[in-house]
Amino acid sequence: MKQKIMAICDTEEAYAFRLAEYVLEKGNMPYAFHLFTDVEKLQNMAKEEEIAVLLIAESALKLLKEEYVRQKVLQLFVLQESEKREREDLCYISKYQSPDIILQMLFNSLPDQTDWMTGDKEIKSDVKLIGMYSPIKRCLQTSFALTLGQMLAKKHKVLYLNFEYYSGLGQLLRRDYSADMMDVMYYFQCAKEKLAMRLPSILQNINGLDYIPPIQSPLGIREVTGSQWAELCRDIAMMGQYEYIILDLDDGINGLFDLLKQCYKIYTITKDDNFAIAKMNQYEQMLKLEELEEIADKTVKCKFPVFHRLPTDLELMTHGELAEYVRSIIEEDIYGK
Repeated sequence: MKQKIMAICDTEEAYAFRLAEYVLEKGNMPYAFHLFTDVEKLQNMAKEEEIAVLLIAESALKLLKEEYVRQKVLQLFVLQESEKREREDLCYISKYQSPDIILQMLFNSLPDQTDWMTGDKEIKSDVKLIGMYSPIKRCLQTSFALTLGQMLAKKHKVLYLNFEYYSGLGQLLRRDYSADMMDVMYYFQCAKEKLAMRLPSILQNINGLDYIPPIQSPLGIREVTGSQWAELCRDIAMMGQYEYIILDLDDGINGLFDLLKQCYKIYTITKDDNFAIAKMNQYEQMLKLEELEEIADKTVKCKFPVFHRLPTDLELMTHGELAEYVRSIIEEDIYGK
């Protein structure tokens, strides 16, 4: 059963973050929490998800395309900014008062108020981590991972994480990022109570697949352990209700094998040339020597056929020869059909 969603939306960022921090600190919520300072992002989520509770600033409400957003909101509360209430059919709460009073008024208006204050915050996640790792480089690993992610995202909630030092993803997608994976890890390590509200503003999406921008600088990533990355993945899965998280892994990450142990399936791309065979043999011997047979047991080797043409647009990875190959993997290997 999916966890219900509560969202706060206000384009006044400083106010929105303060209110969200207070709600997360004081309210033991039976909801997955989302914070939006961009109305368009709220509208995009409403296309895919039902929102149990929406607390939205009056000015932000005017920017909403209400005809389809209101249909996806079960209970809507307006943070009143003007003296006059424009709608008699909506529940207004004065924005300019103590957050404690706002929270109490919200609490009093909700039917599940007992769960709000006394419910268990710990939500179990059944997310499946899918690892992508090969000792062989330039083997289409990222193309494979993005294709798999976008195709799974047609039916599931999927997150893609790229651990390369220099992924080039921003340039390939023609996007600029104000935050990346290290910012997410910072909140996880130093301000965990703020992670749930910061995450929606950091997440990006490509053809239905969510992703966190890869690191822009490798400084600091070596200090993060594999177990910390795994724990972060579990927490993010609970916040975003993800069913699959695809890990596009690289040799540079600390605790690589600890993270691979957490995966329920690992895809390793192989090749037929002598260098590739030698590297693969050395990798498999190392797994035996280090008693990491569980990683070998979870590994699915993929030897790609010759692809004559691959999409140059990363948003079109669900089309073409590679997509057909990945489709068979999803049906036979992931779904077990």
